[in-house]
Amino acid sequence: MRRCLTINGGFLGQRVTGVQRYGREIVAELDRLLQDDRLKSSLSAKIIARAGSELGPALRAIAFARTAAGGGPLWHQFVLPFATQGVLLSLCNMGPLFASNHIVCIHDLNIILAPESYGSAYRTYHRIMGPFLARHAARVVTVSHFSARMLNDFGFRRLDQITVIPNGHEHVRRWQPHLSRHSATDPNRRPFIFVLGSRARHKNVDILFSIAKEIDALGLDIFVAGASGKGFSTLEMDSVPSNVRMLGFVTDDDLAALYQNALCFAFPSLTEGFGLPVLEALAFGCPVVASKAASLPEVCGDAALYADPKSPRDWLDQIKRLRAEPNLSQILRAEGPRQAMRFSWAKSAQLYIDLIMLQAQPSEMAAVKIPSETAAVKMQ
Repeated sequence: MRRCLTINGGFLGQRVTGVQRYGREIVAELDRLLQDDRLKSSLSAKIIARAGSELGPALRAIAFARTAAGGGPLWHQFVLPFATQGVLLSLCNMGPLFASNHIVCIHDLNIILAPESYGSAYRTYHRIMGPFLARHAARVVTVSHFSARMLNDFGFRRLDQITVIPNGHEHVRRWQPHLSRHSATDPNRRPFIFVLGSRARHKNVDILFSIAKEIDALGLDIFVAGASGKGFSTLEMDSVPSNVRMLGFVTDDDLAALYQNALCFAFPSLTEGFGLPVLEALAFGCPVVASKAASLPEVCGDAALYADPKSPRDWLDQIKRLRAEPNLSQILRAEGPRQAMRFSWAKSAQLYIDLIMLQAQPSEMAAVKIPSETAAVKMQ
C-alpha cells in the first residue's frame, strides 16, 4: 500500500535563517530520495504552502500546492489540517495542534532559555503553543542532543520520545565566494574577525564590542553581518566602535567570501539549538572561536577554540592566540571541514524517511524502538 506524506510548507514564506534553511534543505534531500523507484512506489509526498509562497528550486518527486487562504498562526491550525493526507511533517517549530499523525521538529527552547531576546507577543504565543504541540505530536524531532535535553527538562517531551536529526553542511558547496559590496576580499584591508547573528540578546554580540579597542590594538577589524527579525528585541547601543563594520544583510555568496577570508569566525551565543553558522564556517575551513555553551561543543567538537560566553577576557585571549600562532590557525583550517563532514543533510533526510515510514504504520509502532538521545542519531 502506498503511504502519503504531507510536508508543512509554512516556512516557505519566511526569511531564510537557520530554521528555514533546515526546512528547505531537508525537503530538497527528501525529494532526491523519493526519486528512487523503490521508495517512490511506497510513499507519495506533497508540500503545502501558504498563498503567495515561493518554492525555490523545483521538486521532482514531491508535489507542490498552495492553499487559497492567507498565512499566520491561524493557517497552521485551520487550513493546513484540512489539506493534509497521511503523515504530516512540520520541520520548523510550528504545526497544527490537532493532527493525528504528526512529526514536528522543535529546534530549540530559546524562548525559555533567553526570553529577553523576543518580543512579548512572540514569546507568549510560543510559550503557550509549544508545549501543547510537543505533547500532542506523534513524534518530536530536534536538532541536537542539547535541545533534546532541554525539551525533556522543561517537560515538553520525554527523551525516549525525541529523535535527534541535526543540520547538514552540503548547502555551502553551492555558494560562490563573492563580496563586491564590502572589503573582505580587498588585499589591502586589515585582517578581520567575522561575526554572524542578529542583535538578539542571546547572540551576545556585545561581548565582542566590549573588547573592540583591544582587538583594534591587535590590528584587527570586526565584520558583523545579519539583522534582527521582527520577533527579536534588540540591544541599545549608543555607538559602534570604529573598527567594527556593520554589514547588515548579506547573501550566501557574501557569507562564503567572509568565511574564507576571515582570521576567524566568532560565535559568542549564550544559547543555541544547533548553531548552523559554526558548521558553515567549519565547512569553509574558517577557524572558529565559539561559546563553550549549549549545543556548540556538540557541533564543533575538537575543531574549534572555545571561550566563556560571559568572559570578555576569554574571547580576547583566544583571538590573540590565533593572531600569534599561525600553526594553530592552519590546524583549525584543516580540522574544520573534517568535523563538518559529520553532519549531512543527506543522512538527516534518510533519518526522516525512516521515521516517516515507521509512523505511517501505527500498528507497528509499539514493536519498534525509535532511537532516543542516548541511542544515537550520531552523524559520523
